[in-house]
Amino acid sequence: MWEQIRSNERRSLFVLAAMGVLLVATGAALGVTLAGDPEAMIFGAGGALALWLVLWLITVTGGDQILLGMAGAREIEKKDHPQLFNIVEEMTIAAALPKRPKVYLVDDPSPNAFAAGREPGNAAVAVTTGLLAILDRDELQGVVAHEIGHIKNRDVKRMVTAGIMVGAIAMLADMGRRALWMGGARRSRSSSKEENGAQAALMIAALVLMIVAPLLAQLVYFALSRRREYLADASGAMFTRYPAGLASALEKLSGGRAPLADTSSVTAPMYIVPPMRAHGSGAFALFSTHPPMEERVRILRKMAGASYTDYDRAYAAVKGGHIVGERSQREAGQVPRRAAVGSEGALPLAATATAAAVAAAEPELAPEARRRQANDAFLTASGYEVRSCTACGATAKIPPSLRAKVKTCPRCSEPYPT
Repeated sequence: MWEQIRSNERRSLFVLAAMGVLLVATGAALGVTLAGDPEAMIFGAGGALALWLVLWLITVTGGDQILLGMAGAREIEKKDHPQLFNIVEEMTIAAALPKRPKVYLVDDPSPNAFAAGREPGNAAVAVTTGLLAILDRDELQGVVAHEIGHIKNRDVKRMVTAGIMVGAIAMLADMGRRALWMGGARRSRSSSKEENGAQAALMIAALVLMIVAPLLAQLVYFALSRRREYLADASGAMFTRYPAGLASALEKLSGGRAPLADTSSVTAPMYIVPPMRAHGSGAFALFSTHPPMEERVRILRKMAGASYTDYDRAYAAVKGGHIVGERSQREAGQVPRRAAVGSEGALPLAATATAAAVAAAEPELAPEARRRQANDAFLTASGYEVRSCTACGATAKIPPSLRAKVKTCPRCSEPYPT
């Protein structure tokens, strides 16, 4: 998706430049608010740039870990959840990534997923336990392919950087509003009525800017996020060769969901569906982190095949206009749809017969069994130890802090084998 990567880079640079202007303006307004002197604008703008530079350095060196930490994600191994690992490996091959992304679980009943990482060779895919509980293999494959599409299109790093800028603007604006509320610039009053009037006008302008700047930054940030979701849907449909799987997953994810524990406005655009229950329509769509779910599903359902060309045609039919560049369509060529896993003659997308055989042999579990498997995988990743009693057959999950203390079975009090 060469054109989309270049397009993402150009749009991201424009967004970062626009947010940089807002950041400097907000810092200048903060300087005026705190000092009550127009000359303080320079110091305020410099302080804002210094703050952003510190936050950017933190993001570059460990932004993905910050995002994963905010979500409460835990890295898992293949033995913890083989099906999820198999799917990530398949989609890594389909996307031609240089390295398989790390796999993380988030202990949250709300079904969702996101991608993190600075480069395709240093990335991660995180899914919630609630997602694993409600999706079958085809649907889970569609979600993972969507997230790997974000990694392939190289928009994860720039979204994190833009999110840091939004956070810095909001932080500075909040400091300025608090300073005005507490009368921070009163000690700089002039004895001249004209100067007092000019200072009052400047303070009003600073207040308006500190109210408007965070809203403008959020609107620009969310608009960039909405476009990238369409492109990741297109990539996910092509990687799986089964658009209906992602469409079905989106329908499940959008229906009757409880909000995620992580509902930060900075991290919200990173998820496949909005972390909050409502995502807006009509005029309120401007404040939405994602495109309308109904549109995304309609586009995927309308695809005749599974190529970028098919997605672009479906997008034009549903929304009008185009989303995928001509070069990307031409180089990818035609990609036929496959049948659902389990249908006669159908196999999941895989580069080797071994991977296909492993996927075909995976038993499809009931929702409650999937939920239990996901929860067990998260507990194992969190350091819990599973112990089975030879006397009564009970299984206990022992937290790390109690491993040395729990020596007998909680049910029958028989000692665990050493």
